[in-house]
Amino acid sequence: MYPFENLKPAEIWTYFHEICQIPRPSKNEEKMINYLIDFAEKHGLDLKKDKIGNLVISKPATAGFESLPSVVLQSHIDMVCEKNNETVHNFMTDSINPYIDREWVKAKGTTLGADDGIGIAAQLAILASKEIEHGHIECLFTVDEETGLTGAFELEPDMFSGKILINLDSEDEGEIFIGCAGGIGTIGYFNPEFEATSKDAFAFKVSVSGLKGGHSGDDIDKGLGNAIKILNRYIYDATRQFGFQLATIEGGNLHNAIAREASATGVVPWKYKEEVRVLINCFIADLQEEIGKTEPHIKLHLESISLPEKILTKDFHNRLVNTIYAMPHGVITMSSSVPGLVETSTNLASINFEGEQLVINTSQRSALESGINNIANMVDSVFKLGEATTKQTDGYPGWNPNPDSSILKTAVETYKMLFKTEPQVKAIHAGLECGLFLQKYPGLDMISIGPTIKGAHSPDERLNIETVQKFWDHLLAILKHVA
Repeated sequence: MYPFENLKPAEIWTYFHEICQIPRPSKNEEKMINYLIDFAEKHGLDLKKDKIGNLVISKPATAGFESLPSVVLQSHIDMVCEKNNETVHNFMTDSINPYIDREWVKAKGTTLGADDGIGIAAQLAILASKEIEHGHIECLFTVDEETGLTGAFELEPDMFSGKILINLDSEDEGEIFIGCAGGIGTIGYFNPEFEATSKDAFAFKVSVSGLKGGHSGDDIDKGLGNAIKILNRYIYDATRQFGFQLATIEGGNLHNAIAREASATGVVPWKYKEEVRVLINCFIADLQEEIGKTEPHIKLHLESISLPEKILTKDFHNRLVNTIYAMPHGVITMSSSVPGLVETSTNLASINFEGEQLVINTSQRSALESGINNIANMVDSVFKLGEATTKQTDGYPGWNPNPDSSILKTAVETYKMLFKTEPQVKAIHAGLECGLFLQKYPGLDMISIGPTIKGAHSPDERLNIETVQKFWDHLLAILKHVA
């Protein structure tokens, strides 16, 4: 079933629907790569592919526009794979099921993949068109943006020749981005210590769900709940009051998503069976007062379970719970030079048992290199106080704004011409690949634009229909008037 029958521009929605049918998890983009190769062959377009899997599909200028400078249009072909617990979906094999909900396009129980599927769709519509007026076009499709910027890191230096690059991975129509934060990941590894479970114990599972989740860059300042932090607050109080001891704990998924769900199992002495239920009811009331307006659908659920054979020792349990409680999460500093811009933040992203170890993933972002180092060191210190070993991932650079950019001036003027209003020129706290492109191709003149996407990196991801047309009109006007 085709859900976009009456949506405009038809060419973008047609390609976006095709993209939704193609599984493309990060690091597993082979089907999408093959689709793009077939597309290039079908349309008789030049194709380059590097060792990591990045592709460039080139198209000559339309007649009369040969004198315009070459423009690189860029998007990433992987998507964040998040789903609700009750949703049955295999991201390696199953297609996304999009549907229209009033002014939005959403997916049934999963991420939509508009980040960055809608950018890919725009590139393909331009490459396939015989009517659109433009100079020489090079469409760059990068792999594994969401889990490590691998494609941008490994991009070979001779993949494209253009000196102007338009990144199609922004999520706010009417805003033109000219800078982004850099980032790094800090991971803590614990070696759990266990003991036998007392027979005189009540075992239960406590879970947190119903949170919105979101992008750890774009949404970190929205006051959203973090399921791991919320769960740990309950565990901390249950430990102090009733001697609770963990058996298992898990929560979150991706380093660049705010944790939406988390759960833990454990035990208390049997005499506190009812008190743990009373505590959770009191805690729910506190949360509704604290974040109820931001997170109206938050749920905490407690259910009895069979007694586990082993639980974490009291010493290890306390070290873990205290580490999570002390771990910073959220905005650390706001920019003093750009009003309203988050300068530095950190995300407590996930906690899971991996083999014999308990692993906590975090990610840090900042517009300043010193800010990244400072917050990463802070997180590293908290881990070490909890006696965890740590590892930091390869960081990625920020993208320093250039307010004198030539392509920015074109983008601003064409936006005013089309919509009779001034676009906002901004830097973004989320990470974009542009900083890495600048390292490989010094002198690139870059901007980033896109339609409005909300709830990215969560099953609440939604794409605003009206802004897709505006994004499309603006992009075509930029290509026609670029100088």
